[in-house]
Amino acid sequence: MRPRSDQPELRDFDLPGVAPSRQKRSRETTLALLRTGADMLKTRSLAELSIEALCTEVGATVGAFYSRFESKETYFNALMALATRDGEQRLDEISPPSQDTSLDRLCQIIVGGIIAWMRNHEGVLRAALQHDDTRPDQWTPFKALAKATTARATPLLLPAMGKGRKAAKTRAIAFGFQIVLGTLVNAILNDPGPLSLPSKEMETRLAGCLALLLQAEIDRAPPK
Repeated sequence: MRPRSDQPELRDFDLPGVAPSRQKRSRETTLALLRTGADMLKTRSLAELSIEALCTEVGATVGAFYSRFESKETYFNALMALATRDGEQRLDEISPPSQDTSLDRLCQIIVGGIIAWMRNHEGVLRAALQHDDTRPDQWTPFKALAKATTARATPLLLPAMGKGRKAAKTRAIAFGFQIVLGTLVNAILNDPGPLSLPSKEMETRLAGCLALLLQAEIDRAPPK
């Protein structure tokens, strides 16, 4: 996964519920509303995100907001759609590693890519998790993205785990990603420490944990 901008571009506005505009200035206002809202959610909940404050920050009127987004819910759906789209694009850009890439290095690359995406969309992800209590369907796109990430990473990791026992190794990879993603979701939602999402150590330790778990599966003696 190569680094990418965390911000939506003008071409990304073909979103459900977002009023389309052919004028560049109008699309730039939509872009500013989405960028600024995503930034504001890094330090406040969705309930605390005031449309008036958002518009003041952008320099737009409340009327301009509602001419683009039917409601606050529609606006948040657009933010989630952009985050999901970015995750999907990152998955599409994963290229098969060279045959001599070590298991440790593969884990570092994949976990690093996941964390980079989560850092870019931390506020939106946190708001979606918190919002999940009242609208369980809100988290569904990210659950699907998590499954897609595991599915995409599995054929990249399996060759580095050697031949044989494919089913057991595939299950170990799935469990490894359950641990990785569960740890990151907990860090986003609760930040219990000792490591937080921005920490480089979070990245190295999680990648190390995944590598150790997969190595343990490699070393496991087949049942007699």
